[in-house]
Amino acid sequence: MDRIDDTTVFESRRSFLLGLAYRLLGSRAEAEDVVQDLFIKWLEADKASIATPAAWLTTACTRHCIDLLRSAQRSRLDYVGTWLPEPIHTLHHDSPEQSHELASSLSTAFLLLLERLTPKERAAYLLYDIFDLDYPQVAQTLGVQEATCRKLVSRAKASLGNTQARYQPDPSRQEQLLSAFHSAITSGSTHGLAAMLSEDVELCADGGGKASAIRETLYGLEAVLAFVGESLSRYWREYQWQEVEINGGRGVVLRGEGEVVAVVSFGYDESGRVNRVFIVRNPDKLVGLGSGVLV
Repeated sequence: MDRIDDTTVFESRRSFLLGLAYRLLGSRAEAEDVVQDLFIKWLEADKASIATPAAWLTTACTRHCIDLLRSAQRSRLDYVGTWLPEPIHTLHHDSPEQSHELASSLSTAFLLLLERLTPKERAAYLLYDIFDLDYPQVAQTLGVQEATCRKLVSRAKASLGNTQARYQPDPSRQEQLLSAFHSAITSGSTHGLAAMLSEDVELCADGGGKASAIRETLYGLEAVLAFVGESLSRYWREYQWQEVEINGGRGVVLRGEGEVVAVVSFGYDESGRVNRVFIVRNPDKLVGLGSGVLV
């Protein structure tokens, strides 16, 4: 296999690898670094010893991410305020089924839920449940016995419980929410927005100590509406408002003087009401907004 063929093989898997790394790490920047490091490793690998390139690449990517996750879990203990996954601009697939699957495994609420898991549980669950590898394949990727692999997936499912975090209402419902949210920001009146939120709605923000943001999660309809109608309306009403696909669902990018200053995404309960509001203000997580994860 010559160098041109090596590159062609890798590029045919790049989108998959990026999608896997992002779901494992919750960071687009880190996922791109992993994939680029893997590309160099792939070019230098002894191809004669690699029977199945796709499996080799998946294994190398997963194990690298597991190592990074172990380090990340320690560093996030020192994170200033609330840690949220890095938002990504996602792209539509051709069919509703593909779009739904994309949304269900990329939502901010679901990625946060995955934080409950150990690195190996997270990898096993994603490979088996999202990427449809069978147990022998997952076991080989993780370097464990199949029985151990089954236990990892079982424990992950038990920890995650009801995967309501993967639920997304239909696009028209999401558009209604964005319209109500926009109206609340520009007018200060939250009457229309109130009907779109659940009674137990939560709002959290990630400033990373580098941008102004609340450090404690707000709980309950009254507290969230007061914050949106008073604080956000006061400071955000002059920002440029852009509705985009964020982590598989409709979200908002806000710009001030041409720079992205905030990204907002949402989680929903099964009635289609918003139960989570996520605001990312950390500039390090906003600088690369625009890349799409396709798988």
